[in-house]
Amino acid sequence: MSSIKIGAATLNQTPLDWKGNFNRIVNAIEQAKSEQIEILCFPELAITGYGSEDLFLSYWYPKKALEQLKALIPHTTGITVAVGLPVRIDTQVYNTVAIVENGQLKGFVAKQFLAIDGVHYEFRWFTPWKAFEKVEFDFFGEIVPFGDVTFHHKNIHYGFEICEDAWRGPVRPGYRLQERKVDLIFNPSASHFAMGKTLERKELIESSSEIFDCYYCYVNLLGNEAGRMIFDGETMLAKSGKLLYRNQLLSYQDCQLQSFFIKDEAQDIAPVLEKEKEFVQAASLALFDYLRKSRSKGFVLSLSGGADSSTIAVLVAEMVRRGLEELGVETFCKKVGIPIPETDKDIEKALVNQLLTTAYQGTKNSSEDTFQSAKKLAESLGAVFYDWKIDEEVESYTSKIEKAIGRDLTWEKDDITLQNIQARARSPIIWMLANINNALLLSTSNRSEGDVGYATMDGDTSGSISPIAAVDKYFILHWLRWAQENLDRPGLQYVNSLQPTAELRPLEKTQTDEKDLMPYSLIVEIEKLAIRDQRSPMDIYLILKEEVEIEAEQLKGYIKKFFQLWSRNQWKRERLAPSFHLDQFNVDPKTWFRFPILSGGFAEELELLDKTE
Repeated sequence: MSSIKIGAATLNQTPLDWKGNFNRIVNAIEQAKSEQIEILCFPELAITGYGSEDLFLSYWYPKKALEQLKALIPHTTGITVAVGLPVRIDTQVYNTVAIVENGQLKGFVAKQFLAIDGVHYEFRWFTPWKAFEKVEFDFFGEIVPFGDVTFHHKNIHYGFEICEDAWRGPVRPGYRLQERKVDLIFNPSASHFAMGKTLERKELIESSSEIFDCYYCYVNLLGNEAGRMIFDGETMLAKSGKLLYRNQLLSYQDCQLQSFFIKDEAQDIAPVLEKEKEFVQAASLALFDYLRKSRSKGFVLSLSGGADSSTIAVLVAEMVRRGLEELGVETFCKKVGIPIPETDKDIEKALVNQLLTTAYQGTKNSSEDTFQSAKKLAESLGAVFYDWKIDEEVESYTSKIEKAIGRDLTWEKDDITLQNIQARARSPIIWMLANINNALLLSTSNRSEGDVGYATMDGDTSGSISPIAAVDKYFILHWLRWAQENLDRPGLQYVNSLQPTAELRPLEKTQTDEKDLMPYSLIVEIEKLAIRDQRSPMDIYLILKEEVEIEAEQLKGYIKKFFQLWSRNQWKRERLAPSFHLDQFNVDPKTWFRFPILSGGFAEELELLDKTE
């Protein structure tokens, strides 16, 4: 084999940003040329962005993608470029990679296996290509091969697996590429981020290179492309089971170009981050991209002093910290569309002050502890902090209802009503602040609350974006303690000293979240089995009774409560603000788990559970 230099360019693209997407590709090509890269591979669907959704179904959108490809070709003199785009043939749309060599289109490779699990919905848009099948395609009057095609550069034979192709075990295209004796396999991907997923990818790329006895080059998309999914921009190269290169993930750059000579020695391998660090890096990048792509001027947050809102406040501050570290002040401010602060003091705090406005909205049921927790945290981060009471608004709503129904509301009869009105009364005024600032209102619900509907609709679920809705509360509580020390956020000492509580009942009732629900650690175990693994209530009981130290009847009660609350509250999950996909699974019906709004509520399954010893 020749010792050629190949490259992989991860990109932060945006659907319908034709000019921006095109320029990022061209800039990467020019940089690759300057580094004498001979073959450059871009991620899956790099021309359009992976998150284009039903735009792929139209006739004009794939056609325009082909026009973009045609415009790219003159930029490929002296280099070979592989770039992803959708291609329509008659009524079918295919997910493809176009290979352009020295100003000439050499052909298209079409994806053979489509992702349909979890956040993926590819069968709605694309048709899988058949193995070994090849047709002729008319590209603006030029006939080129299309389908299951391989290519040559010097004396190197190379081919492609496109993302999901590589995850299909014994039927994957790699085995057929091995039979054709390819030396190099590229894998252009749009593989969504999830905490811990990079280890799975690493094992896949290493084993692929070993099984096929070839060089295997993987390149993923980057950033919060279209709102929900985050791409980590991972790039890897392996040979015969040995990892030779891995980049650092979740960059704020528009493009990361990695280049490597085809040789058997390790070049640069970034470490795999711990889960807590992955979370903060992914969530902060997602917030950064969401802010700038939505053309908003900042964030507004109802800061209660509790775990969820405190987590989100820290994530915004980390967004600023990481942006400054990677981009510098001038580029960071330009990207988010704000002026550079005029200050000789802490530039990070000055930028947080411009971008994050918080408010503590107390009632007579709120404690001094949570007020101080919110105030101290906001001050430590540099955020704008307001506080006001909403008792007057709550009393106004309550008195009107009492007059209409002819009786007073009491905690004995009207517990949920009296709790919810406090949460809902907070929403209109915090929305006013978001509108005044032309900012995004951050919703504070977490996944555990989404499971059981422990969130007031149009109250704490109200917002433009819900950054932690895909993360469980047990992890959040652990992460806050980790962040206090490892991110040097001393303001978190106040929230970490408090027990999670909604503070919606009178203080003497000592309301806590876990008293209302069940231990958060148990919710995590139940939801993994029920939602991720799709187990029945009986299965979950039989598994957990061997794993948790909870008396059998109490465990049954918790499992029943979970399923009853889950089935009653699907309507809430349908109306949650858009959320980032951050973990192995989530409960957002628009991206991961669909469930009927109306159902029998597991009645027979839970009755069977009651009869079990």
